[in-house]
Amino acid sequence: MPVRHVAGRSCGACAVRSGLFVVFRRAGIIGVLLGLLAALSPTVRAENAAVRHALLIDVKGAIGFVSTAQLAKALEAAKTQQASLLIVRLDTPGGLLSSTREMIKAMLASPVPVVVYVAPGGARAASAGTYFVYASHLAAMAPATHLGAATPVALGVPGLPGSPPPSKPSPGSEKPDETESATAMDRKVVNDAVAYLRTLAELRGRNVDWAEKAVRDAATLTATDALKERVVEVIANDINELLTAIDGRTVTTTTGEVRLRTKGIGVIELLPDWKMQLLSAIADPNIAFILLLIGMYGIIFEFMSPGAFAPGVIGGISLIVALTALSVLPVNLGGLALLFLGVVLMVLEAFTPSFGTLGIGGIVAFVVGALFLFDPTDTNIPIAVARPLIAGAATVSVLFLAGVLSFAVRARLRPVRTGAEQMIDSVAEVISWSEGRGRVRVHGEVWAAQSKQEFTLGQKVRVAGRDGLMLILEDETQTLR
Repeated sequence: MPVRHVAGRSCGACAVRSGLFVVFRRAGIIGVLLGLLAALSPTVRAENAAVRHALLIDVKGAIGFVSTAQLAKALEAAKTQQASLLIVRLDTPGGLLSSTREMIKAMLASPVPVVVYVAPGGARAASAGTYFVYASHLAAMAPATHLGAATPVALGVPGLPGSPPPSKPSPGSEKPDETESATAMDRKVVNDAVAYLRTLAELRGRNVDWAEKAVRDAATLTATDALKERVVEVIANDINELLTAIDGRTVTTTTGEVRLRTKGIGVIELLPDWKMQLLSAIADPNIAFILLLIGMYGIIFEFMSPGAFAPGVIGGISLIVALTALSVLPVNLGGLALLFLGVVLMVLEAFTPSFGTLGIGGIVAFVVGALFLFDPTDTNIPIAVARPLIAGAATVSVLFLAGVLSFAVRARLRPVRTGAEQMIDSVAEVISWSEGRGRVRVHGEVWAAQSKQEFTLGQKVRVAGRDGLMLILEDETQTLR
């Protein structure tokens, strides 16, 4: 019995230890599970947040460097935040071809669905905007909007922006058709644009035939017609209606098919930062042109009159800002050189008057340089300095030169005020005279003088010339000044 009693007590202790071991083991497992759950909770929250919001950006005005950077940042933010989709609210007349292609490449490579929404009412997706609509995963339009007119714009050769095409040769003329090469180039450009838009249409399952019409015939569509022609998928009055309309649709991204769950989700609008707003303002061709003129004039006047400081400071800042703007615009270096030459010639006319030769040449170079300042081959809309602005700047320069020339002419006709020639035609008073020689007082000074005539003391005579320190006199009956 004692032995069994001891054995029994020993078995009871083992049972207690065994029970505690089971309890601790279960607690450890629960702790591990809780730790894993805590570790996974940020991911779960991120996924829940991802399906609960969409990002929105506004692309307005001409497409350029700012629009490209804006879209790139928005796509990166959508990817980082795991947003359900990115909505691009579009209103554009077109823009730079290089920027258009960069933006479309970014859309096609995006793992986040991109919805292009032509809005608000009255907006348009012309030219480059049509390409954006076709490249988007889903396309939508607001009522009273339109798209199309995707034909590459021919700005004229070799003339000025907007110049008419050369006339066709008369029938029966033996002279070769001078427009043949230009026509061939136009066909190449149009065919390339057609192929590009058709490729986007085939990729997104949109109307391929109308895409070709938009390029070849500059066809346009209203929102209702675009929906009928299968160019867009949705017509929506606002963002909420758009999100409801596209809910449940399936799109294909670089990561595969994505089913949209957008009904009732939140929308976060991404606003451009101050750098983007500044670049957007100065990237306007007219603003860049004005800043460039201020910069060039300021630097030149600082060199002409060192120590003024204000022209140099203002000109330096304006020139740097203008060059920053020109770096994102299709600048024609020949036009820029002509513009700079024109300003230099006009300033030289002001400081070294040539009676119009430098000034007229400067005005001609200025006007031609302003007209050719931007390269039309990298844009599908006319990007150029406004003609009234060029005319106004040239007119101000002409008036400035006219004032300078008038001062130069009056200065040339004005009697000499300083130097040896100042004595000519001056009135002198005889203070002593004998045998054709004597002394006279002129301008408060006493000078030796001679003359073929005889004069009396106190007589008023005219200085006709000067030989070294000897004045040549004439009778006062001569024309005096």
